[in-house]
Amino acid sequence: MSFKFLRPEDVRRLESYEFAARLLAEGWLSGRHRSRLRGASTEFHEYRAYSPGDAPSLVDWRVFARSDRHFVKTFEQETNLECHVLLDSSASMGFAGGASATKLEFASYFAAALAWLVVRGSDQVSLQIFDDRVREFLPPGSTRQHLHQILATLERNVPRGPTSLAAALQRAALQLRRRGTVIVLSDFYDEPAAIFAALNPFIHRGFRVHLFHLLSPEEWDLGDGVLARYEDLESAEQLTLHPRALAESYRDTLQTHLTRLRTLSAQRQVDYTVARTDGTYWPLFDRIAGELRK
Repeated sequence: MSFKFLRPEDVRRLESYEFAARLLAEGWLSGRHRSRLRGASTEFHEYRAYSPGDAPSLVDWRVFARSDRHFVKTFEQETNLECHVLLDSSASMGFAGGASATKLEFASYFAAALAWLVVRGSDQVSLQIFDDRVREFLPPGSTRQHLHQILATLERNVPRGPTSLAAALQRAALQLRRRGTVIVLSDFYDEPAAIFAALNPFIHRGFRVHLFHLLSPEEWDLGDGVLARYEDLESAEQLTLHPRALAESYRDTLQTHLTRLRTLSAQRQVDYTVARTDGTYWPLFDRIAGELRK
C-alpha cells in the first residue's frame, strides 16, 4: 500500500537514519520515563517497609523469615508514553508560493515520517487536525493499522477555515489525557501571548512541547517587484501593493513576531524551530538529532 506523504524512498531513508534508533531508544518523541509499577516487564528497584494497604503478594516472605520484619519489593517499569501531532490545516497553510509544496503538504510529509518513527519504536502517536477548532482527532495508537489511518487522514486533508491556533490548542488539551510529547506544526498566525497561554496546560502537566514554524519563501521576503496583488486566503480580501514600499516594515514586523515566539519558548522551556518550505523536511530530523546530543 502506498501513501502520498510516506513514499518508499522516505521509508528507506528513515530506516537508515543514523540517529533514529537512538531517538526511539531514549524516548525523545514519546517522553518515555521510568515508573514504579509491578508487571511483567519490570525490574527490581528496592525494598521499603510494609505499609497498611499494601498487597500481601508484594511482601518478601524470605526476608521476613530472616528478619521477622515485613518488607515490600518495589519495581521499576519502563512506560511508553505518547507523541501527539497537532497539524494546522487552516486556509493559510494552503499557500506554496515559490516552494514546490504548500505549507500543509510540507507539514504532512514531516508528520507522516514522524508517525512512522514513533510506531516503529512501539510508542503511540495521535493526530489532531485543526483550524480554529479541532477538526479531526485520531487517538493514540501504535499498530500498523493505526499508522495507515493517520496516513490516509493526512492524504484526504485539505486546508480550509480561519486560523485560531490558541483556540485550537485549548481544545486539543482537553483530548490528551496522558502526558507525552506534543508536536505543533503551524504557520503561527496568532498572537504569541495567546499561543503560550493555550500551551500552559500542556507545560504544567509535564508535556514536552516542540513547535515547528513553517514559512514559505514569500513569507520571508516580499521581493522587489513593482506592483503585486496579495490575497488573504482565509478572508479572500485582496490588496494591490508595492512590495518595495513595504519590504522594510514587513521584515521588522516578521522579526518581531519570530523574536516574541523564540523568547516565550525559551522562558517556558519549549523547543521552537523555524522551517522554510522551499527545502525538505529532513533538516527537522537533524534538529531532533541535535537535541539528542545535548
